[in-house]
Amino acid sequence: MTKSSKLKDAIADFLLGIGDMGAFISSIFKSFLRHGVNFQEFSRQCYRIGNQSLPLISITGFILGLVLTLQSGPTLAKFGAESMLPGMVSLSIIREIGPVIVALIVAGKVGSGIGAELASMRVTEQLDAMEVSGTNPISFVVTTRVLAVSFMLPLLVLYADAFSLLGSYISASTQYNISLETFFHKAFDVIHYKDLFPTTIKTFFFGLSIGIIGSYQGYFAKRGTEGVGEAANSAVVKASISIFIIDLIVVNITQLLT
Repeated sequence: MTKSSKLKDAIADFLLGIGDMGAFISSIFKSFLRHGVNFQEFSRQCYRIGNQSLPLISITGFILGLVLTLQSGPTLAKFGAESMLPGMVSLSIIREIGPVIVALIVAGKVGSGIGAELASMRVTEQLDAMEVSGTNPISFVVTTRVLAVSFMLPLLVLYADAFSLLGSYISASTQYNISLETFFHKAFDVIHYKDLFPTTIKTFFFGLSIGIIGSYQGYFAKRGTEGVGEAANSAVVKASISIFIIDLIVVNITQLLT
């Protein structure tokens, strides 16, 4: 097989994959509009996502604020701008670092879990059994997981931001003897609505992409045990790439509108 034919096959597979993904997304929205969402299953998935992610996100958020303050403080101190440290850290974390880091953690932990779980259901023919019994697997299995990740990720980002600011305060108070009231006054003084709204919107889309990609990889997994591993791995890789692409798009749109 020549290089040109391999390239053509790769492009054809890529375009077919986009078409299949579009059809899958369309089926999710149609199922949601027709059947709504099973609230009990949705609540269970929200609890699982939060319960799985909170310990890791707490530690990551705290260390993130601690390290960012430790590394930024000496540079600002050279220019006598230590008072700008709380605002710089809070703005960096809330606008960019917090959402992206948390989304990547959720993609690695939750996205892979969704891909592996649905792939296992496909391999063991549980999804086929649902279809035969008249239960819509898209509505019960896929839609609930997609909505749960989309709903929980913005909340997890806010939670991680709080722990990051706590870590930042501990570091700043140790190095520069800043009081709690002064730190949080300066930290929130630079935060405006235009900073929070784009962040919330993009975290919702981060969650949506993680849920859809994880579900897609698991729902159409290959038969056999190897398909489960491939689905989990592909879910993490593709969800991580989609996070960076969405972030790039949202940042550019925000820059154009402001």
